[in-house]
Amino acid sequence: MSKEKESKRKESKRREALIYHAKPNPGKIKVVPTKRYATQRDLSLAYSPGVAEPCLEIEKDKSNAYRYTAKGNLVAVISNGTAVLGLGNIGPEASKPVMEGKGLLFKIFADIDVFDIEVDTENVEEFIQTVKNIAPTFGGINLEDIKAPEAFEIEKRLKEELDIPVMHDDQHGTAIISAAALLNALEITERKIEDAKIVISGAGAAAISCTRLYQSFGAKRDNIVMLDSKGVIRKDRDNLTSQKAEFATSRDITTLDDAMKNADVFIGLSTSDIVTPAMLKTMAKDPIVFAMANPDPEIAYQLAVDTRDDIIMATGRSDHPNQVNNVLGFPFIFRGALDVRATAINEAMKKAAVIALADLAKEPVPEQVNVAYDETRLTFGRDYIIPKPFDPRLIGVVPPAVAKAAMESGVATEPIEDWDKYEEQLLQRLGGDNKLVRLLHSRAKLHPKRVVFAEADQLPVLKAAQIVHEEGIAIPILLGRRDKIEILKEEIEFDADVEIIDPKSDDEEERKNAYADTYWNQSKRRGITQLTARKLLRERNYYAAMMVNEGDADALISGFSRNYPTVVKPMLELIGLDKGATRIATTNVLMTQRGPLFLSDTSINIDPTSKDLAKIAQMTATTVKMFGLEPVMAMISYSNFGSSDNEKASKVRQAVSYLHRFYPSLIVDGEFQTDFALNNEMRQDIFPFSKLAGRKVNTLIFPNLDSANITYKLLKELNKAENIGPIMMGLKKPAHILQLDASVDEIVNMAAIAVIDAQKKQKRA
Repeated sequence: MSKEKESKRKESKRREALIYHAKPNPGKIKVVPTKRYATQRDLSLAYSPGVAEPCLEIEKDKSNAYRYTAKGNLVAVISNGTAVLGLGNIGPEASKPVMEGKGLLFKIFADIDVFDIEVDTENVEEFIQTVKNIAPTFGGINLEDIKAPEAFEIEKRLKEELDIPVMHDDQHGTAIISAAALLNALEITERKIEDAKIVISGAGAAAISCTRLYQSFGAKRDNIVMLDSKGVIRKDRDNLTSQKAEFATSRDITTLDDAMKNADVFIGLSTSDIVTPAMLKTMAKDPIVFAMANPDPEIAYQLAVDTRDDIIMATGRSDHPNQVNNVLGFPFIFRGALDVRATAINEAMKKAAVIALADLAKEPVPEQVNVAYDETRLTFGRDYIIPKPFDPRLIGVVPPAVAKAAMESGVATEPIEDWDKYEEQLLQRLGGDNKLVRLLHSRAKLHPKRVVFAEADQLPVLKAAQIVHEEGIAIPILLGRRDKIEILKEEIEFDADVEIIDPKSDDEEERKNAYADTYWNQSKRRGITQLTARKLLRERNYYAAMMVNEGDADALISGFSRNYPTVVKPMLELIGLDKGATRIATTNVLMTQRGPLFLSDTSINIDPTSKDLAKIAQMTATTVKMFGLEPVMAMISYSNFGSSDNEKASKVRQAVSYLHRFYPSLIVDGEFQTDFALNNEMRQDIFPFSKLAGRKVNTLIFPNLDSANITYKLLKELNKAENIGPIMMGLKKPAHILQLDASVDEIVNMAAIAVIDAQKKQKRA
């Protein structure tokens, strides 16, 4: 890539990042009411005079603040901006976007609310006093991006002087996750931690905390060599901080080359490309290398594994195995601490988190995780020593371990008695966290496919194609008017060299005629003449469908500016039905507060028969599984289990009967009214005999197009729910429809679906 193109690409990314943080509302978090506020009575309870009552109760006993306010689920993310990511000392205001981002992660992974606090002082005493003064507001304090050595003193003092959990995640997050990975790597290589020779590159807050935690698990100080930017930290060096002096060695070595000889473990918390292949070759058998500098590790992953085929390698990156990611730790550690009203996050709680993470990696992996990473079966071993961030079990495993350790170590003030109920509550917190979109994008990136964007001369479609190209989600093929596409590409600075095809252009005459002849030979006995075929192949949707049919593309998406019949007709005529399919149908996925909800059929079948409904349910179940979820399906009607004999209700009942008889393994029942389908308690009370008893429904099959289409659009608009779809089901090859005037994000999501569909069909073939 030329310097000019690279500069344009960086500027485009910069603008995109700024727009993301600025639009439609500045920032990434907001406060929302959790109580009724519609009437004057509500407001009088929320504020004056009703608010006086909880105030008086808290005055009698300060612990009542946990009962009557949000304190128990509220964490402060606090920084002075002196060590922000890779940006250094940029000040408190400039650190705010990062602190908001940390708040976002707390919420989506563990349902913890956050206020971000930026403190304008580099004075240790002033900072400590500020945090102490505001601490009554919060149930916990997450210190963030504070430079060493001040960070050590600040955390130490606040832990001593406050009675709520305090943790500096920069220090302890990486330590906890890497310790879990290290224990497992040592187990795989049949080593004991007390015998392991460990090299630590870096001597900042994270490196010091990592080393201390490794020692708490048995690592010997005499076996540890730590380096900073000046080389090996030796006892004869002058002006060492107390933290560095703690790990100074008396060995006669000065360089990283010396330290790496016969080392069992390398822990990188420093800078990129400082470890060479020659160094790796001098390490002991089965070397363990955690190169965690971000964004570029101390040695590139591929270079490391090419150099040593016996290596166990981990990085901080998501595009390689064994990602050491802090999000595996801090949300769940604070969740456990808050839930027992812990007065601290102590060593016992951190070690409990380490062991819980290490043990979880040895358990059978849920299908959802395998699907996310396009693995047949992830199993404990060299390329899987630590759980994946998408693992839904994390919230049910780590917080209970932390909470138990808090209770056993005497810092829990509200012990948990019913652990089964607690785990159930934790899992319910995942309802509002929709990891599904992130899962889709990650899975698509593993094996990107060629996707035809059939309306690439529309700006939102082209912008989506640019995003999927830059993010590595798909390899876009741009279909439409070449002159318009090139103008729009220049306008949005999409200067990548991607294929552009104009079906109406003479430049495409040879391929167009070849497609037309193929189409004519397939259809000449169905009334299609050669002239008609050539005329139709000038239309973008026919051309796109033939590209997929002939293997010149892997998938297509269309429909942004055209109605469904216009888009679907070429798909049906050219691509045809999949093996075993009797019709096509669509499903939409809505990201609701209760979790992903699939709705079928939202676009195609106007008034399906009972057998049609059964087939739609089967196809939808297959699609839900494609997302790594177990389909739990309710067949929807205006009646419940025969409460109406009308034929509209009867056909739903007949579809359920057919499915129960011929597909007994499907988790499906009905007919249900929608509230009974979605409300498990109502369903359990009135219909305890149902196959759905005790289960959370994630799929609704509607009796006709009216009800399905109206419902999904109503939910989407009223709840501002993110939508994926309509996902086409039943076609032989991957072709998907966009909603009319879909947003850029919706088009990107559909491109990811198209890629995953292509991956799946390719595997099956």
